[in-house]
Amino acid sequence: MALLKIREIGDPVLRTKCKEVEEVTDKTRKLLDDMAETMYDAPGVGLAAPQVGISKRIVVIDVGSGLLELINPEIIESSEKTYIDNEGCLSIPEKTAKVERAYKVKVEALDRDGKEIIVKGKGLLARALQHEIDHLDGKLFVDYL
Repeated sequence: MALLKIREIGDPVLRTKCKEVEEVTDKTRKLLDDMAETMYDAPGVGLAAPQVGISKRIVVIDVGSGLLELINPEIIESSEKTYIDNEGCLSIPEKTAKVERAYKVKVEALDRDGKEIIVKGKGLLARALQHEIDHLDGKLFVDYL
């Protein structure tokens, strides 16, 4: 595994809509491993591929209940109930702001073996899912301010 360089605000890759992963390969799994190592080292609770310079729809998240590896994640349901909380980003160091997000989300994705999975999250996990999936569409939390 390797630590990857985290791109910071101003880098054009952070504003690019990412491409879907067509096939989950060993290269994809290596990227997942490297992204997880980078996220834990940072330390953060989530990391999207564009944050390490790769314009692919891949994210890793760990809000304290174990590592989630999501390929081509898509929010398929979100609650009408929202909440506002502080949010930060590894690509915007030392900055936080209050952001309104859905309290619950349901996400469809592929796992590291290319199998379809459903992830349901509420609270911090829902926030992290929304934040990281935003990265895949070139959106940063500061865009909500």
